[in-house]
Amino acid sequence: MPSICFYFQVHQPLRIKRYRIFNVGKDHEYFNESQPNNLNNRHILEKVARKSYLPTNALLLELLKTHPEFKISFSLSGVLLEQIEQHAPEVLHSFQELAATGRVEFLAETYYHSLSFLYSSDEFVSQVSLHHAKIKKLFCQSPKVFRNTELIYNNALAHTVEQMGYIGILAEGADHILEWRSPNFLYKPAGTKKIKLLLKNYKLSDDIAFRFSCHDWSEFPLTAPKFAQWVSALNGNAEVVNIFMDYETFGEHQWVETGIFDFLRHLPGEILKHPDNNFVTPSEAASRYNPTAVLDMAHFVSWADTERDLSAWLSNPMQNEAARQLFAMEPQILATENPLLVADWRKLQTSDHFYYMCTKWFADGDVHKYFNPYESPYDAFISFMNVLLDIKLRQEDCIKNKSNALFQ
Repeated sequence: MPSICFYFQVHQPLRIKRYRIFNVGKDHEYFNESQPNNLNNRHILEKVARKSYLPTNALLLELLKTHPEFKISFSLSGVLLEQIEQHAPEVLHSFQELAATGRVEFLAETYYHSLSFLYSSDEFVSQVSLHHAKIKKLFCQSPKVFRNTELIYNNALAHTVEQMGYIGILAEGADHILEWRSPNFLYKPAGTKKIKLLLKNYKLSDDIAFRFSCHDWSEFPLTAPKFAQWVSALNGNAEVVNIFMDYETFGEHQWVETGIFDFLRHLPGEILKHPDNNFVTPSEAASRYNPTAVLDMAHFVSWADTERDLSAWLSNPMQNEAARQLFAMEPQILATENPLLVADWRKLQTSDHFYYMCTKWFADGDVHKYFNPYESPYDAFISFMNVLLDIKLRQEDCIKNKSNALFQ
């Protein structure tokens, strides 16, 4: 009796504009909101909203009304939420309509879709708290399950998240970790007491997210009855089938011309044709099923690229130096107590900035080019480091002004 758990990540970064050394000390507007090109943040948001978010939300609302058993879950980054509040309120309203059905769950994550857990536990906890409050304010839900940026996960993360009160956490069902085990069961993270681990079934997830429109794929075309048959075939050897993917799969990664919306429209009904199939949200799965075993993930695992590790963000000297300098500034930035400066510093933590600096292309090259505003990883690094220098100058000015105020 497999329960199907659909989870969608919804995120768009605030991409840094081409910020030159000549801008340092003069220009504190770092993000390409008004650049006259097709890669400014507002243009991208409006494009993705039109092609993906709005039509997919409308379709899911229709499906939730048609199938009372259907359930889904989302994680919306704080960076995205701020953008849709400002530039696309109709998108926010459509997510709120989904929330009002009572069968849509919103998960917790870091507010700025950041790599903070890798560098600062204090900053990580602060960002998760900010995100939790944002979700509660906008959707009247208090998240019970946590999903880290890009599904970056290890035992230590599970322990920290458990201490924060979450009952479940998501991770990638990577083959090199699972070995002979199945991702279609819940696990207990090593070193924890109660928190449950839900693992992505990457093969079934990627059939939709990446292979759906691939004409060279042996299973092309993928239809809803075929996919439902694959899920139903797991009866007797699965408890939870976790289908996790980027929300932009629908309409953006897979264009409407591929038939992706027709596939989604028919999928819940086809899955429910099998009497033993049902849908759950992540918190329901965590409450309903017991762990089948302890799973030890001492090293970091992610859902990115073929390696499923941290190399998408931290595999070359540019990425490592940028991250090192960024997080080394934490005490000085927070000491300013300047909310605008702190917010800008946190926006630099978004994982996408480091992704654009990646030099390991090969099989993953097209993924790294997605809405990438830079001509090369080196351009991304230069703009980032110039912004970091301007942030440092602003921080020094804030501290100087605070000191002068004390003596006046």
